Amino acid sequence: MIRRILAARALRSFADGFIAVVLPAYLLALGLGQLEVGVISTSTLLGSALATLAIGRWGNRFSIRRLLLGAALLMAATGLGFAGFASFWPLLLVAFIGTLNPSSGDASIFMPLDHTVLANAADRPGAFARYSFIGSIAGAVGALAAALPEALGAHLAMVDALRLMFILYAAAGIAAWALYLGLPEVKAGDEQPTAPLGPSRGIVWRLAALFSVDSFAGGLILNSLLALWLFQRYGMSLAGAGAFFFWTGLLSACSQLAAAPLARRIGMINTMVFTHIPSSLFLIGAALATNLQVALACLLARSLLSQMDVPARGAFVMSVVTPAERPAAASFTAVPRSLAAAISPSITGAMFAAGAMVAPLVACGVLKIAYDLALFAAFRRAEARTQAGARHAA
Repeated sequence: MIRRILAARALRSFADGFIAVVLPAYLLALGLGQLEVGVISTSTLLGSALATLAIGRWGNRFSIRRLLLGAALLMAATGLGFAGFASFWPLLLVAFIGTLNPSSGDASIFMPLDHTVLANAADRPGAFARYSFIGSIAGAVGALAAALPEALGAHLAMVDALRLMFILYAAAGIAAWALYLGLPEVKAGDEQPTAPLGPSRGIVWRLAALFSVDSFAGGLILNSLLALWLFQRYGMSLAGAGAFFFWTGLLSACSQLAAAPLARRIGMINTMVFTHIPSSLFLIGAALATNLQVALACLLARSLLSQMDVPARGAFVMSVVTPAERPAAASFTAVPRSLAAAISPSITGAMFAAGAMVAPLVACGVLKIAYDLALFAAFRRAEARTQAGARHAA
């Protein structure tokens, strides 16, 4: 079961990898502006947040298999919708309803469903690390595929070549659907609580509040917006941006392999905080860089550290709630994050349109550092208490 989840994650991340780079180029080719790129990015995240909220509130009434099958079909429809429409309002609607992911992580309705399955693994930090690693590797390879439209430019108009990438995205959704067909019919939890969240409600909402700050900051510089920044500030080509995001994805994937042993050695909270703060400093350095080479070097250094918190974060949430609360906890920590991240791309689009090309990157770095310090202050002792309780129960 977990193998199918990981294989489908690889397919989805491959598609997300090239879409994050292609999306701003496609929208610009259709005649839309920087502000519209930001608004459509906001719409994708806002729609994903509401869908994830529905999963957390009512998902325990259905099997994980049925929910994943439905989400995969929605992914296919999203790709076809973007390929079929060319004006702002229909694209905005498809972005809101669909599964498009302009970020570097898994910001869709798939995530809480996948996390519910992974929480049953014997080595939970290891399972989450493999999940993140596979997603990063596949996303990196997908970013390289963003060069395909330029390669096809001799045979097709650029906008048509870009449109083909969304058809490829739809095909990845169909392939994921075929993988999910082999999953067993298992409910989200064997023990359903009387409410989606029970005894762990307080800690889940505290975590959700902090995670939302991190996600708001991350939404200021999604991969799609970072690609737009590289296009506009330095004139980088689509192929060059694809190669850059390949290397950032590869570095992120390699770092996530180290996340699980590091979390076992120094703890999940320490892993999240002590790797995240340096990555934010590198992002600020990239914003203040005076040339492309220095900016890329800082961004590559950032990518080596910025995603190490992802598997530790997912494993930490699953460790501080009861098994029956896990589907709801995964969703209710994801929803505020998605809602917060949905606000910021429009802000970045407005900043770019106003000529403030540096401001979103600096704001992202400063906010993320503040989040890390608050997380460390609030939860540095919670992990030890959870482990002590687990040993006592054993």
